[in-house]
Amino acid sequence: MTFASRLVALVFLATISFSLPASAQRAARSDTYGTDELLGAGHRFFGNVSRGLASVMERAVSRWGLPNGYVLGEEGSGAIVAGLRYGEGTLYTKNAGDLRVYWQGPSVGFDWGGDGARTMMLVYNLPATEAIYQRFAGLDGSAYFIGGFGMTALTANGVVLVPIRSGVGLRLGANVGYLKFTPQATWNPF
Repeated sequence: MTFASRLVALVFLATISFSLPASAQRAARSDTYGTDELLGAGHRFFGNVSRGLASVMERAVSRWGLPNGYVLGEEGSGAIVAGLRYGEGTLYTKNAGDLRVYWQGPSVGFDWGGDGARTMMLVYNLPATEAIYQRFAGLDGSAYFIGGFGMTALTANGVVLVPIRSGVGLRLGANVGYLKFTPQATWNPF
């Protein structure tokens, strides 16, 4: 086999592996959650307000693949230009067990209102459960009166969090901020 034919074969194999969707590339991993498992957990958690969950989760899985963990919890937030968010929940993983987590964080932007939400966060590329204890930065936008359902993305050190929120309140705006995860509850968002 000549050098040129080896190179062509290598390029062909690389093209095939990079062209597969993220979910197909990760489907063989036993530490990830399948779409059916995530939808089941989301429907049990969100209850009657979960009609839009399937489409939101489908977008997340098509963009980032299958997560290797998820957080179910509740949070509250409020903002008048600057805002704060506090929450608590449980991180679920297949191979590393469950872990109680708390999150808090500031935000700033064109944002006004307050809300309370049930939150499911899909967690991607989490190397160990303790890696959740860091700051995850991102952009957020909200627009709802009485109720709403939405998704954002936050990242830190290769770990991606995708919060899916179903909340009640009055909220309008867009902001930039971060969520800091801790093992104990704290009022300090910084």
